[in-house]
Amino acid sequence: MNDSEFDTHLQELRRGTIVLASLQLLREPGYGYGLLEKLAEAGFPTDANTLYPLLRRLEKQGYLDSEWNTEEARPRKFYRTSASGIRLADTLTQEVAVIAAATAALIEGED
Repeated sequence: MNDSEFDTHLQELRRGTIVLASLQLLREPGYGYGLLEKLAEAGFPTDANTLYPLLRRLEKQGYLDSEWNTEEARPRKFYRTSASGIRLADTLTQEVAVIAAATAALIEGED
């Protein structure tokens, strides 16, 4: 059995963690490309084809605020986690901790 057999499941698991990681990292304003780099550095590698639609969706849902920076030669959109997004990030963080503890308990029960 090789890792490619697990790709779909791993992708599903990572998709949710990218939402949480993005909301946490964007508590400080950031651009999409910079966020890609920060996510990778934090252990959440993703690609632009995944991240940019996610940012647009979170913005549409009210979890991110955005603003265009037109002071540079090339205008760039930057994002920041909204108050609603902070509440969502806090809730997701708590849930991840509960899931991690429950998973650890399952593993410990196997001994």
